[in-house]
Amino acid sequence: MWIDTHCHLDATEFDADRDGVARAAEQAGVAQIVIPAVARANFSAVRALAQRVTGGAYALGIHPLYTPYATDDDLQALRAEIETSLADPHFVGIGEIGLDYFVPGLDAERQWFFYETQLKLAREFDLPVICHVRKSQDKVLKGLRLVGVKQGIAHAFNGSFQQADAFIAQGMHLGFGGNVTFERARQIRRLAAELPLEAIVLETDAPDIPPAWRYKERNTPGETARIGTVMAELRGIAVDYLAVGTTANARAALPRLSLSCR
Repeated sequence: MWIDTHCHLDATEFDADRDGVARAAEQAGVAQIVIPAVARANFSAVRALAQRVTGGAYALGIHPLYTPYATDDDLQALRAEIETSLADPHFVGIGEIGLDYFVPGLDAERQWFFYETQLKLAREFDLPVICHVRKSQDKVLKGLRLVGVKQGIAHAFNGSFQQADAFIAQGMHLGFGGNVTFERARQIRRLAAELPLEAIVLETDAPDIPPAWRYKERNTPGETARIGTVMAELRGIAVDYLAVGTTANARAALPRLSLSCR
């Protein structure tokens, strides 16, 4: 059994065959799929989708790439949605939130305002976070420390071993996906092979970050199992052992996943 801890199944790329993609993932052994929101506009969509598909779960948050269009009212709406969702077993945390210093033209102060405010919501409601950390590992970690959030996932982790250790010490798990399947991605493959297994969760970020065998094609949550097989090979362990370990890790990072699987 596998868990895809990060999949944008609500994306338009899946409009033609969304339910079929979810069924294919289930048939491939993916028991749960976490669908993070990116903006107020898709809060309802990710909730409805997670409730509809087998093994669906969702997180609510405002992605850093959407902060140029977000407002203070959106943060108030997020608070209300969180309060409503606490009774929903499919709801697992706050995400996708964080910082992005790769995409040009984004206002760093505005990103930080939305990130810090959402961290405070996570602390207030005692919820884990799913963090976007592209070119921003140190600042994302700074926010976690300042606000006192100690549970969640650093999505698509691509930092140093020192940064990885710092996230782990903060109580965070590290997400790995299709990038580990590329032989040229040496640093990511070293991290995936050498970090403590207890710190690692699997993800696809579908439809993005496709594995090597789907290069430049649409990624899907069904690829989780094959990505896991590559990671097991990198670590020199049995695939079943990795599946059991990363499943337990996902539920440690996002404890409410245990509610949505009942």
